[in-house]
Amino acid sequence: MPEMDDVLKDVQREVKKFGDDVAGLKSTMEKDLKEARDLAEKAGAKLLESPQFKKDLEALTSGIAAKHDAIEERVKKIIDEAKAGAERIDGIEKKLNRPGAGGDIGQKLLDDAIAFKRVALSRRGELKSTTVLTPETVNRDEYKAYSEMWPTFLRRDEKGLSPDEYKALMVGSDPDGGFLVPTSTSSRIITKVYETSPIDELATHETVSTDALEIPIDTDEAGAGWVGETEARPETSTPQVGVQRIPVHELYAKPKATQQLLEDAGIDIEAWLGRKVAEKFARMRATAFILGNGIKKPRGILTYPAGSAGARGTIMQVASGHATALTPDGLVNLMFSLKDRYLARANWLMKRGTVASVMLFKDSQGQYIWRPGLQEGQPSMLLGHSIRRADDMPGIAAGALPVAFGDFGAGYTVVDRLGIRVLRDPYSAKPFVEFYTRARVGGDVVDFEAFSLQVIGL
Repeated sequence: MPEMDDVLKDVQREVKKFGDDVAGLKSTMEKDLKEARDLAEKAGAKLLESPQFKKDLEALTSGIAAKHDAIEERVKKIIDEAKAGAERIDGIEKKLNRPGAGGDIGQKLLDDAIAFKRVALSRRGELKSTTVLTPETVNRDEYKAYSEMWPTFLRRDEKGLSPDEYKALMVGSDPDGGFLVPTSTSSRIITKVYETSPIDELATHETVSTDALEIPIDTDEAGAGWVGETEARPETSTPQVGVQRIPVHELYAKPKATQQLLEDAGIDIEAWLGRKVAEKFARMRATAFILGNGIKKPRGILTYPAGSAGARGTIMQVASGHATALTPDGLVNLMFSLKDRYLARANWLMKRGTVASVMLFKDSQGQYIWRPGLQEGQPSMLLGHSIRRADDMPGIAAGALPVAFGDFGAGYTVVDRLGIRVLRDPYSAKPFVEFYTRARVGGDVVDFEAFSLQVIGL
């Protein structure tokens, strides 16, 4: 600690001065006494009674006494300063010994020691749901010694360690002789970032207890007509109601890890695998909701043929106005291809590269039609509607469908049969433990008027 070093330097400086003063006093006193002896030898017995000799002797004695008193005062001051320094050191030590002391460094050491002990207890089967680790239950000094000895162990295994070094390393040893990686050495896993699409977030979700969801479809209308007062009233047509069936499909994964890795790793391998599989499932769902063909997977919004508004089984496609690019006019035409009832909850859907191109568009007055989000967590706006990035949407190219616009909550329904289920199997592939993971989900367009697509072309 810098403060403790300053105290020690002060004490050492004062002690050195004290030593220099004592040495000087000794030298001065010896010199004065020698002068007194020389004076007595020269003067003889007769001069001892002379006033001048007595005066000189008294002056010499007073000088020696004054110097002695000054040294005593100096010694007392040094002792007092040393006591004060010791009290400061004691105060610093007390602060350092308190849990969580030491600023950021002390807190990090404490956090690492707690995490290390949690993993160690887990490996030994001693970590329970009721276990609570507090600063009082861990020994930071032991963990610090173990962390400092870990690099040496990596270079020269335990056979090359001294007894004291091996004793420090035993903090991380379990009954089988294994060791843990210190938290400060391996507390981070570099993870690749994957982009995905927000259809799962924007769509309507339905949970079912069977293998499919059936939705009544009411797209027909009742017949009616104008008649005169006395004219006959013939029968009019009755609206027909249809049914759309959305089946659920199965996603699965079956990663595996050795029993030894699960026991010895410095991280929770089982939780890490579960998180990785869940993230993969989410990306596969999002891709299927846009590009899926409906065979053993949900059907996506881009897989239906082009058609006119109101025709079930087709989705309106609006030309961009350019053979190979998007145009501001094309986006405006796409927005107004929707009926008013869908505009209130409408969103733009396009991939990141397409967003970059659209940001450069200007209106006839030279103003950017893009409005960036000014608040954290708020999406940017295009022609008054939010832009959502969807990595599964195609890029800009001739004949492509790079932009979708509409109310995806009204237009698309996601059907969930089961959440993610995991079966832990330590028997089928020994010495591996298999984690058979599965989920059942379906999805399809239910309202074909709720959104439209921009097609690159004239």
